[in-house]
Amino acid sequence: MRLLSAAAFLTLSAAVCAADAAPLPSPHQVEIPVSSGTLHAQLYKPVGDGPFPVVIALHGCGGLAGHSGPVQRRYRDWAAPLLKGGTAVLLPDSYGSRELGPQCRARERGILARRERVADIMVARHWLAQQSWVAQHRISLLGWAEGASALLWAVRPQSRWRTAEPDFRSAIAFYPDCRISSRLGWSTRVPTLLLIGARDDISSPPACRLMIDGAHGRSALARIVVYPGAWHDFDRASLPLQAIGGASDPSLPERGHLGADPAARADSVRRVTEWLAR
Repeated sequence: MRLLSAAAFLTLSAAVCAADAAPLPSPHQVEIPVSSGTLHAQLYKPVGDGPFPVVIALHGCGGLAGHSGPVQRRYRDWAAPLLKGGTAVLLPDSYGSRELGPQCRARERGILARRERVADIMVARHWLAQQSWVAQHRISLLGWAEGASALLWAVRPQSRWRTAEPDFRSAIAFYPDCRISSRLGWSTRVPTLLLIGARDDISSPPACRLMIDGAHGRSALARIVVYPGAWHDFDRASLPLQAIGGASDPSLPERGHLGADPAARADSVRRVTEWLAR
């Protein structure tokens, strides 16, 4: 496993360099029928027949689409190396599918992480189960902020959304809000990695550590990495540190700080690669 992880890291590192040099192909739009309509998703798929491992990637409260395309740069930046390393990336659009814009500042959210967003995860998983190019036992979850919070609900042993398909291979959560889960005795049925900055004042690093520590001994493998000095959105490339209090952008939380941390970002690439290679 150590050799596999090292090889995967070298592959993804090379893919990161290649991604910087070559543009990412446009994603394919996928329309997944659901009882209430259609779940729209964007798919980055390697060339060939597969079977390929797949990551279901879950956007934050700002939504999936950007000003210049169906996928924001922050998610394209992660999709590029994964795709070039041979992993398909499926990005469900939980807000756009319901004709909603960013939900970061919505006073009353009709889309909840523990309800609609978990349902979207499981619908996406069921759709993947029907695709011949998918390696059914190598489907993982990757989420950011509210998408990461949905991920935490989806991997709970008590989840009512579980299906007959093979379970997720693993899960990786970037800076979720752990405050509710930490009070509910959270645990996971699949190996779960949580990555967060120590100075994150939008999510809660202490709550996330309490949640992970509390799962030990009654859970599948759960680990947390807290990056000293890093803020929320530390993995976004070239994002200057900024205070967002008073900003009018509906795709941003109401308060706190955002900012890239190059060292934490680089380390998270390594850890994501190794976790997916398990």
